[in-house]
Amino acid sequence: MSQAISVFGLGYVGTVTAACFAHKGHSVIGVDLNANKVQALSSGSSPIVEPGVTEMIAEVHAAGRLRATSNAETAVLNSEVSFLCVGTPSLRNGKLDLGHIEPVCREIGAALKKKKSFHLVVLRSTVLPGTAETIVVPALESSSGLRLGKDFGVCVNPEFMREGTAVADFLEPAITILGAEDPAHSAALRKLYAWTPGKIFETSFRSAEMVKYVCNAWHALKVSFANEVGTLAKELGVDAEAVVEIFTADDKLNISPKYLQPGFAFGGSCLPKDVRALNYRAKELDLELPLFSAILPSNEEHLRRALNLVLETGKKKIAMLGLSFKAATDDLRESPQVQLVKQLMGEGRELRIWDDNVSLGRLIGSNRQYIEEVIPHIGSVLSSNLEEVLRGAEVVVVGTRGISREKLQALLAPGQIVIDLVNTEKSRRPAADGAYHGICW
Repeated sequence: MSQAISVFGLGYVGTVTAACFAHKGHSVIGVDLNANKVQALSSGSSPIVEPGVTEMIAEVHAAGRLRATSNAETAVLNSEVSFLCVGTPSLRNGKLDLGHIEPVCREIGAALKKKKSFHLVVLRSTVLPGTAETIVVPALESSSGLRLGKDFGVCVNPEFMREGTAVADFLEPAITILGAEDPAHSAALRKLYAWTPGKIFETSFRSAEMVKYVCNAWHALKVSFANEVGTLAKELGVDAEAVVEIFTADDKLNISPKYLQPGFAFGGSCLPKDVRALNYRAKELDLELPLFSAILPSNEEHLRRALNLVLETGKKKIAMLGLSFKAATDDLRESPQVQLVKQLMGEGRELRIWDDNVSLGRLIGSNRQYIEEVIPHIGSVLSSNLEEVLRGAEVVVVGTRGISREKLQALLAPGQIVIDLVNTEKSRRPAADGAYHGICW
C-alpha cells in the first residue's frame, strides 16, 4: 500500500532514502533548508553522487512520486510518516553534534499542531542511545502540545548503507531495525518495509540506536584487525592474502556469531599465550600493532569488572560455581575464574568452590602444576558437594554453564545475591530472591 512520506535532510542518507521509497511506489517529499538541494530534487536531479541514484530520482520525479520543499509544515501536513535523516557529525573533541536533531523535531512538532490524523516520526540519523527518548520525544511533545502514543508515534530505524552500494544496501538489507516504545508504532513501520528480504527486528529505542554503533565499531575493528594481520604477515614473509582466504573460509568459528556473546574474560591454554606470542614477535620486529596489544589489557579489565562486582556487594562469604575456563573441561590453565578466586582471597573474602569437573586428586601434568603455582592452598576450599558450597554463602558467583537452573534454584537460599559471569541463557537463569547481576548485561 502506497504511503505519503516526508524525508527531512537531503544529504547522503536522506536522498537515498527518499529516492528508494519513491522507487517502491510511495509519494515522497524531501525537506531541506539548503535551496540548492531542494532545487536539484525538484528538477529531478540528485544532490549527491551515488551510483544508481541519479537515474532513480529522474524516474520517480517523472512519475510524480518525488518532490522537495524547504517548508517543514507543508511536508508534515502532506505526509503520514516523517523520516529524520539530518546529519550528526563529530565535534572537534569527538562528541556527537546533535544540533540539527532538536530544531527539526520542533519544526515537525509545530506542524503536528495542525494535523488531525496520527503521524509517525522515524529517527534514521545515527545517534547515541537515549537520543530518541531525551531529545526527539520531548521536543515533539513540547512544540506540538501532543503526546507520544496518543497523537503521534516515534520509531528508531538506523540505516546500514555504504557509499558506492547504497541503493542495493537499501533495497536488499541484511537486517532492518525498528525501535519503538509502543509495538503499534513499529508495526506501522513494518508495513512500510513489507518488501524487505532481510530479517526485521522490533526492539526498543535504545537497542535500535545502539545496534548502529555496534555494527560500525565492528566494521572498524575488522578493518584494523585485517591491516595489523597483513602488516605482521608481511614482516614475517607470509602471504597475507592466502592466510586471510583460509581464515575467512571458517564460518563456524571465525566468521560467525561465535565468541560474540557478552560473557566472562577469555582464558585457557591457547588464546592468552598466542596473543602474547604475537605481541612479542611484533615488538621484536619493531612493529606498533595497537589493536593486538590492546587485547590482553581489555581482557584483564573485564576480570577487574567481575572482581569489583563481587566486592561492591560488601559481602564476605562467596560461593564460586565453576573453576575451569570452560564448562565440561578440567582445564584450569589461565582460567579467569581461577584468577578471580585468587584476587577475592587476597581481598579477604571467604570462598567455597564447586566444579563438577575439577578434582585435585585427578589433576595431572601442566594443569596440576598451574593450580599449585597460582593457588596452592585451593584444596581447602574446593568441594564436589554443591549444596555444601552454597550453604551459608551470601554471594553466589556463577562461572559455569554446567549447572541446571532447576538444580541451582532448588539450592539457593533467600537473600543470596547471584552474580552471573557466563551469560546463562535467560530461560536458565535462577530467580534470585536477593538479586541477580550480569557482568555486562
